[in-house]
Amino acid sequence: MLYKIGKTICWFIFKPLYRIRVIGKQNVPKSGPVIICSNHISNFDPPVVGLTCPRDIHFMAKEELFHNKVIGSILRKVHAFPVKRGMKDRQALRDGLQVLKDNHTLGLFPEGTRSKSGELQRGLAGTGFFALRSKATVIPCAIIGEYEPLKPLRVIYGEPVELEDLRNQNASPQEVVDRIMDEIQKLINLHK
Repeated sequence: MLYKIGKTICWFIFKPLYRIRVIGKQNVPKSGPVIICSNHISNFDPPVVGLTCPRDIHFMAKEELFHNKVIGSILRKVHAFPVKRGMKDRQALRDGLQVLKDNHTLGLFPEGTRSKSGELQRGLAGTGFFALRSKATVIPCAIIGEYEPLKPLRVIYGEPVELEDLRNQNASPQEVVDRIMDEIQKLINLHK
């Protein structure tokens, strides 16, 4: 319930403020496990992807945010779960796989942190792990523009990333995330 309320509030704030235009929402499957993989240029990216996606998204959020009881409680109610950055976090991996096992949508920023330059950075292998272990549909997403009032911001959802050949070849998680990042870069190049 809080997710839907938050999404509605964010939509009425962010849409006119950043003149958000959404392209390719039809590429997000209506059911089954889905991983949304987006570039990461701002702290506002999670709410913007969350409000533009046609499905509710479960995001990983850095563990430090959950140390505050109020913020942690709100984050959990909007489907976020903690991840320890800079190390292997087995609990976060289990939580993410459970989201997909339950046929929900997992939102990931494969770069792991915001890009200071705005240029797409190399993705981390954890995203490839989720794609390989879950066999979820992976949707690339590109956020293009700057978070400046009244300047247009575009959120583009691409077609599902073809990963079956990599799965059949027992590719590494890094090889999988490299392909996903290539697809995000193609969206950025196409819509600049």
